[in-house]
Amino acid sequence: MQIYKEKQALRELVKTFKKGGFSIGFVPTMGALHQGHISLVKQALASCDRVVASIFVNPTQFDNPNDLEKYPRTFEEDIFLLENLDENIIIFSPRPSEIYGNEVSPEHFSFDGLEFEMEGKYRKGHFDGVGTVIKRLFEIVQPDKAFFGEKDFQQLQIIRKLTEKNHWNTEIIGCPIDRETNGLARSSRNERLSPEERQKAAFIYETLQHVKKEFGIKSVPEVTSRVKELFDQNSGLKLEYFEIANEATLKSIQEPVNGEKYRAFIAAYSGDIRLIDNLALN
Repeated sequence: MQIYKEKQALRELVKTFKKGGFSIGFVPTMGALHQGHISLVKQALASCDRVVASIFVNPTQFDNPNDLEKYPRTFEEDIFLLENLDENIIIFSPRPSEIYGNEVSPEHFSFDGLEFEMEGKYRKGHFDGVGTVIKRLFEIVQPDKAFFGEKDFQQLQIIRKLTEKNHWNTEIIGCPIDRETNGLARSSRNERLSPEERQKAAFIYETLQHVKKEFGIKSVPEVTSRVKELFDQNSGLKLEYFEIANEATLKSIQEPVNGEKYRAFIAAYSGDIRLIDNLALN
């Protein structure tokens, strides 16, 4: 297992791989790895000759300082998981100063409006932080393919837009959501849930499945109203938002149009722990 903390050393390694004709896969993470991350790394290993996985808790994408402070950091456990998966995975685990220098601040980006929908309404500046760190990591790793989970579907679309606008020669691969046995989307935040809260949180996925059954049969306002009712009746979770949105534009809809693809999106709180999930509807 090779662990790099300095970007220049990693750049030199990647340069050597590229000269040897090897393709580079990249899985950026913030650590606290779970089986969802492992599924991304497995897909990268199956598609590329060499795989770099970053472990970096990016400070610029947290709009809430308390959330950054509470974010789980499990570096030794993360290394153990990756080492047992494949000993040839390259780990990049830089300090913030290695990525940002002396000033830890985000750049400003335009994602053609994608950044103002859903998460953008509730987490001001979040996607500027995401764009900043992805830009800097891509400049270091120079990946041929980068792998992201569809749980953060809005983030996935924004990274696709960032790649397109910067004309990067990197293919962005969206990977299916990996779920726990009860349907809860795997997330590092799940580790902060009690066993009882974790079980109750499965209600989010149950609701999305209900929405998929009703989509196209009932109107979007009727489905939305029903989701709000269901959450009002559930004492364990507080709904932040529910939207049915166009996959390409991420704009919420009132009525579906033939030929377009749609997803249902939910953000909800279990106590002070924020959970998100989504499901393709057609």
